[in-house]
Amino acid sequence: MADKKVAPQPPAEATGMKRGLTSYGDQGFSLFLLKAFIKGAGYTDQALDRPVIGIVNTGSGFNACHGNMPQLVEAVKRGVMLAGGLPVDFPTISIHESFSSPTSMYLRNLMSMDTEEMIRAQPMDAVVLIGGCDKTVPAQLMGAASAGIPAIQLVTGAMLTGSHRSERVGACTDCRLYWGKFRANEIDQQEIDDVNNQLVASVGTCSVMGTASTMACIAKALGMTVPGAATPPAVTADRIRVVEQTGTTAVKLAAERLTIDQILTPKAFENAMRVLLAIGGSTNAIVHLSAIAGRLGHKIDLEALDRMGKETPVLLDLKPTGQHYIWRTFIKRAASPRCCVN
Repeated sequence: MADKKVAPQPPAEATGMKRGLTSYGDQGFSLFLLKAFIKGAGYTDQALDRPVIGIVNTGSGFNACHGNMPQLVEAVKRGVMLAGGLPVDFPTISIHESFSSPTSMYLRNLMSMDTEEMIRAQPMDAVVLIGGCDKTVPAQLMGAASAGIPAIQLVTGAMLTGSHRSERVGACTDCRLYWGKFRANEIDQQEIDDVNNQLVASVGTCSVMGTASTMACIAKALGMTVPGAATPPAVTADRIRVVEQTGTTAVKLAAERLTIDQILTPKAFENAMRVLLAIGGSTNAIVHLSAIAGRLGHKIDLEALDRMGKETPVLLDLKPTGQHYIWRTFIKRAASPRCCVN
């Protein structure tokens, strides 16, 4: 009598498409059904046997900060496939400061829950978090911290700067500067309209030391990005090379099972606070750091932050290359009382 065939069962520590199967009472059937549906997108069994790297896609027509999302997703996928993984992107909500009524802050926690639950619910061995606008990076780090799988942050990059009467201008510090001049009748309607056309010269996040740029630097200081990921502008080849490297690194994180709690240690948060002080970053950052730390059971020591403030100089003597305007902007604005408008 021939041996009875037994449906294959997922291993105890499932990986790839075998992770987190929908509960149909039969693990073998659950995997069979999952593969049947995803094969509808044209996947082969060989592809589905690879480690799965989820890619959080926060593209939105209401969010110009994330306007380069299609190119970023494509480059992450390339990096993942070069390293032998299977990239799968999925959407979460997208938050933009100027398109969130009445304010964006309360949406941060909603986005973090969305991010966490989608990571938990879908099969992936690691996740690439793509975001940039102010509340996005903290929301994604909060959600990933709670989900607990290997994760890496990818920021969208800063926008290019515009020019008004031979002076470089950028959002959103100069937004307030010129609007103040207009309200004081120092400039007329024609000039404020001209400025409006120059403040945001491309897709990408604000090119000054607001919350977006601050959180990009902090994500790097926390150890959550690849080296050099904070500074390349959104529309440059440098940014795309960083993106590809991020996809490749995500596969390595999955193979090593380097979960986010192993990276976001108390020492990492201390490092992030020192960087925050050194760059003269946004005051919102400490609120976000506290929230991210809280997801891992850590607590930001505000008294220690005060002590660090006496120890850590503002990086006014930094000598940046001519390649990235964003660093020059960071330094120029660092000591300004209007450096942290976002």
